[in-house]
Amino acid sequence: MTRIGVLSDTHGLLREEVLRELRGSVLILHAGDVGRAEILEELRRIAPVVAVRGNVDTAEWAKALPVAELVEAGGAKVHILHNLEELDLNPRAAGIDIVISGHTHRPARFEKDGVLYLNPGSAGPRRFALPISLARMRVDARPWEVEFVELEGKPDS
Repeated sequence: MTRIGVLSDTHGLLREEVLRELRGSVLILHAGDVGRAEILEELRRIAPVVAVRGNVDTAEWAKALPVAELVEAGGAKVHILHNLEELDLNPRAAGIDIVISGHTHRPARFEKDGVLYLNPGSAGPRRFALPISLARMRVDARPWEVEFVELEGKPDS
C-alpha cells in the first residue's frame, strides 16, 4: 500500500509524535509554513519529502521551496499549496485528483467536482483551541483513504 504522510504549519516545531506517526510513509507532503530547514531534513530520514513555501517561510533557505507543486503518488495527481485561497487553476480541468493545503490550522476534508481537498491541520505549535494534527492517505485505489491523526501535543514539545 502507498501510505503518504501529510502535514502543514509546523512553524519551526517538529514534535516526536509527528515523526512517530509518519513512520512507514513512502512519501511525505508538507503544505508550507515549515519554519526551519532542519524540519525537512528530519522528515527526509523517514521518506522523500515534497514541500511548498508558506507565508512564514521567508528565510533564505525557503526561497528554494516552490509556492505550489504537482506530484504523482499511487496513481493520483496531487497539487500542493499553502493557502487554498491562492489556488489559481481549475483542478478538475487540470486533471488533478487531490488538492492539499494548509494555512488555516484546521483539519478539513471535502470533495468538489470529483476532486478531494485536504487540509491536515497544524502539526506545529498549538493555536487557540485548534487541534494539533496531521493526515495519512492511501492512494493505491479509489476511494482514497484519508485518516486524520490528532496529536496530544505537550506544550511546545
